[in-house]
Amino acid sequence: MSQFRIAPSILSADFARLGEEVRNVIAAGADIIHFDVMDNHYVPNLTIGPLVCEAIRPHTTAPIDVHLMVTPVDALAVSFAKAGADIITFHPEASHHIDRTLGLIKDAGCKAGLVLNPATSLSHLDHVMDKLDMILLMSVNPGFGGQKFIPQTLDKVRAVRQRIDEHTAKYGGEIWLEVDGGIKVDNIAEVAAAGADTFVAGSAIYGQPDYKAVIDAMRAELAKVGRA
Repeated sequence: MSQFRIAPSILSADFARLGEEVRNVIAAGADIIHFDVMDNHYVPNLTIGPLVCEAIRPHTTAPIDVHLMVTPVDALAVSFAKAGADIITFHPEASHHIDRTLGLIKDAGCKAGLVLNPATSLSHLDHVMDKLDMILLMSVNPGFGGQKFIPQTLDKVRAVRQRIDEHTAKYGGEIWLEVDGGIKVDNIAEVAAAGADTFVAGSAIYGQPDYKAVIDAMRAELAKVGRA
């Protein structure tokens, strides 16, 4: 893997000074800003909407990666695209027509991806790999920050990495493999070795006094990973 990306989740940031938090975490070495969007319907929590994305956009040139834990998906996906998102992912269970939703996101000028919960089958990927820019694997059950990493996710990461490699070898293109949930300094290398290239970390970064120290420690762990 030529590049690893660290994507702090603003779900764990100080919402009273969100613009500053975004600037600080990028200055500390993060690559992507991750938005966890919950609707108190698909998941039992309520977080942020497109207006927050629009407010944050002027504070960074880093990609904004929006993870929609909402149903229905389509209207909010388009709203986040207009608000300045760069990548929009959603859960297949939350869309009536997965192919159409992916198309809507791409037509709106964003990269598109699917999110698979711990118990969601990989079969959802079967007929849409050509439309995916990202596959996000949840290593916790979605809805709350600060949860512990589910170890069985590693097998799923390996299986999805194989699918991505086979697809890109045959058809070209690039599909990122992101993992979200319980990512910390002490397990990020193991997740990377299984095949992930993009890592969402919330409380592991925003819960610490020195963002740069945590991100540097994560990079040092990632540097140990050798993978063909």
